[in-house]
Amino acid sequence: MRAARVLTAAVLAASLAACSTSNTPEGATSSSAAAGSGTVVVYAAASLQATFEKLGTSFSAANPGTTVKFSFGGSSGLLTQLQQGAPADVFATADTPTMDKAEAASLVTDPQPFATNVLTIATAPGNPKGIGTLADLAKPGVSVVVCAQPVPCGTATAKVTKAAGVTLTPVSEEDSVSSVLAKVRHGQADAGLVYRTDVKGTKGAVASVDFPEADGAVNVYPIAPLTGAKNADGAKRFVDFVRGTEGRAALADAGFGAPN
Repeated sequence: MRAARVLTAAVLAASLAACSTSNTPEGATSSSAAAGSGTVVVYAAASLQATFEKLGTSFSAANPGTTVKFSFGGSSGLLTQLQQGAPADVFATADTPTMDKAEAASLVTDPQPFATNVLTIATAPGNPKGIGTLADLAKPGVSVVVCAQPVPCGTATAKVTKAAGVTLTPVSEEDSVSSVLAKVRHGQADAGLVYRTDVKGTKGAVASVDFPEADGAVNVYPIAPLTGAKNADGAKRFVDFVRGTEGRAALADAGFGAPN
């Protein structure tokens, strides 16, 4: 009987020792393995789509078990969705005023700049209307499409046209820069005011005409985790990735400038 009690005690001690060697509950992963895992939901300005989709693939490869889900659109429209409770982990805008509104509403934490961009005039290949200046967009017979305000590209458009003393009569005002570009690409307008990175991303599908007034309306792009992020760790890791070496290289390759 005494031998049986000794054996039972030994088995119990061994079981307790085995439990103490593991910091991970049964059916769960360790904190290091889980860090950044799951889905990271990113709301980002339309002009970031091509670059962010590439970075999302790279981020997932560098963080096994992690996927990145994007929602792209005009920054102001995305902000409205977030204010209405849309779930997201990261917010990246095409200007600081929109991010400032998000921060004032306690939607984001510690926004940081990561890129800059400026406007250019997008035209059909070969520039058939012979557009050479911003003022040419106001000439009779030139159909122009722009971003609506308060979309960041619309705000920048208003700023450069005011500085140049040019009054435009657009055939349409779009809620995102990608929509402006699409109308030029599909021949629905002779020209449109978009970001330089947008034209570069078309790989020759549209031409561009730079104009000096654009340098007076440089858009700074900030990025931040959402305060209510379900995947807070993944959000922080993605923000750091975008602002890190690989993110900066991808943004530069797409034509974005670096923030000061």
